Amino acid sequence: MKANVGRFDRILRIAVGVVLLAAVVILEGNARWLGLIGQVPLLTGIFGYCPAYVLLGFSSCPLEKNPS
Repeated sequence: MKANVGRFDRILRIAVGVVLLAAVVILEGNARWLGLIGQVPLLTGIFGYCPAYVLLGFSSCPLEKNPS
């Protein structure tokens, strides 16, 4: 599993994931459970791998320099 999520993208995903998970505690009623969606960006940010990027053929990681 090769990393395909760059540094800025990872930081953004982790921040969004934490905010969405906080909604579970902050919101009232049944809407609060929508905050569990925050697990997806949080985990993809932590692991640096996004399956959706693989399907789309995209990567936000910087290009590796090949020694020539």
